Amino acid sequence: MGTPAEPAVIRSPAEMTAWSLAARARGERVAFVPTMGALHEGHVKLLREARGLGQRLALSIFVNPTQFGPNEDLARYPRDLPGDLAKAAGAGTDVAFVPDARDVYPAGFQTTVEVRELARGLCGPFRPGHFAGVATVVCKLFNVVRPDVAVFGEKDFQQLKVVTQLARDLDLPTRIVPATTVREADGLALSSRNRYLSPAERQAAPTLHRVLTECAKEIAAGAPIRSVLPKGRQAVESAGFILDYLEARHAETLAPITSNEEGPVRLLIAAKIGKTRLIDNVGV
Repeated sequence: MGTPAEPAVIRSPAEMTAWSLAARARGERVAFVPTMGALHEGHVKLLREARGLGQRLALSIFVNPTQFGPNEDLARYPRDLPGDLAKAAGAGTDVAFVPDARDVYPAGFQTTVEVRELARGLCGPFRPGHFAGVATVVCKLFNVVRPDVAVFGEKDFQQLKVVTQLARDLDLPTRIVPATTVREADGLALSSRNRYLSPAERQAAPTLHRVLTECAKEIAAGAPIRSVLPKGRQAVESAGFILDYLEARHAETLAPITSNEEGPVRLLIAAKIGKTRLIDNVGV
């Protein structure tokens, strides 16, 4: 068998919409995976899951400037379009939408979409404006690509909930499908930012998943959340991380949870090691 054909690259929003409308006019469902590029096996899994949900598969590659804060890594965020296209080809992607920022945010652009409550806690205070940037660009991408279904990973759990709420609140005709987190053998969640880690930082990084898993087991066994989480926070900080948060939240609403009986529990964490900020989460 030969090498799979790379997806066609479309840069114009109007051309992307025309492609999608033509597919739907033929009776084909369009599945969609939005990304910022620097694809890894986690993205490939999203694409493979989406491939099974429609007759046509579209990927977007766009490093969205509005979801980066002034001191974040927009300029150094990894970009590798040839590598991305090769990986996307292996997952059966038909088209890659790779717009220019000037086409996504033309001169005079002034509209922002916010999902206020879901963006308020967890990463919200540490990344002001981030989720408004996510919600705005996802709304724009959905309007351009016109997908029937879009797949988002659970690794960015707060983002997944924000996008799901966005689609529900604005009556967007795109079904949001979650996909489980892909991990390295030692438990580290795959992320484009993992390439920033030094060898020593990479060795310490799986601590986040290990601590989350241990906390989840204790809570599932009946230990009080209020006694489990402080031990988890201490373990993360002892491993050399600067902890932003380790919290228990309701798995659907992301409301804070203080007892094990308040609903399905999701444990979420964000911490920095060196200059790299990592996030992860597990269900209880």
